[in-house]
Amino acid sequence: MTSKVYFADMRAGHKENLFTKIGGLLASCDIRETIANGDLVAVKVHFGERGNHTFVRPIFVRRVVDEIKACGGSPFLTDSSTLYPGERKEAVSALVNAIENGFAFAVVGAPLIMGDGLRGHTAVPVEIAGEILDRVSIGAEIAEADALVAVSHFKCHELTGFGGALKNLGMGCASREGKLVQHSNVAPVVAEKYCSGCALCLKACVHDAIAIIEGSARIDPAKCAGCGRCITACQKKAIQVQWNEATPLVMKKMCEYALGAVRGKEGKCLYLNFITQVSPACDCYGHADAPIVNDIGICASTDPVALDQACADLVNAAPGNPNTALASGHEPGGDKFRGVHPDIDWEIQLEHGEKLGMGMRKYELVRI
Repeated sequence: MTSKVYFADMRAGHKENLFTKIGGLLASCDIRETIANGDLVAVKVHFGERGNHTFVRPIFVRRVVDEIKACGGSPFLTDSSTLYPGERKEAVSALVNAIENGFAFAVVGAPLIMGDGLRGHTAVPVEIAGEILDRVSIGAEIAEADALVAVSHFKCHELTGFGGALKNLGMGCASREGKLVQHSNVAPVVAEKYCSGCALCLKACVHDAIAIIEGSARIDPAKCAGCGRCITACQKKAIQVQWNEATPLVMKKMCEYALGAVRGKEGKCLYLNFITQVSPACDCYGHADAPIVNDIGICASTDPVALDQACADLVNAAPGNPNTALASGHEPGGDKFRGVHPDIDWEIQLEHGEKLGMGMRKYELVRI
């Protein structure tokens, strides 16, 4: 048994442009059977960091929004706050950043709603049957949506080898607490040389885990609940995540969070991956390096595991671009992801996603 993955290449003409192809991909995935009249539909996108330009173009997202509306659904674009301090650490700056990157209502035709609230803590616990986790913390607005369409930029990633639908679900739909769980297994630490002793972190901490000692904040690991509130509360960026989790466990936890993100939405999810501007690293950076392969196309499926597997295969089948971050695997069939991040076994996320029952790695590629 295999899952169907629908593929549209980048060719276009006066009879069929890329917007038409997006509509065709969604129709092939039976969007009218997925989205019901009156559904509140979370369109999970990555708003892109300031200075980055490889995120999915808002004008393409607009076509997804229009197709959802044609089904009678009410779409909203959503993303979640980052674990680290930056342009997207809370809703206000994140939405300003999104609008500056082109995700304004006038462009996308849908409102922007942060999936995890004002400060990244509006979340609901979701019970799952994971190998590592039995409960995950998912952004409340995403969890409460009737349906979900994940629109992902498929690219390399420094922790997971590549980032596609599974990462967009697992990392992208988690609350700040959930992101911390995935990346670290210990409490944050205070870099005392940056700490001013202002005590803002004390006000943010609801677990009485922080004290000011000799003019500097100190975190008690025994009391820390891992909520991450203190990290972005600190204006000096003195409270720092200990990025100590092994990459195989990061990928497995990410898949288990992805499972939680779609829990309760069985038969109500669609996934699109844009294999364009395949950059060497995540769109969370304030820059984007040269793409390691030429633009390939757009894939869609109701199976996120099959979708990511197909996209990985398409990237690996392409010739690699010279003078890029790709150090090896330039030949068609070469491993492009290990060519950029040689120490990352990117297949772990696909294996674990399949093990969790999120989908299957065997697929049939259907060209439209």
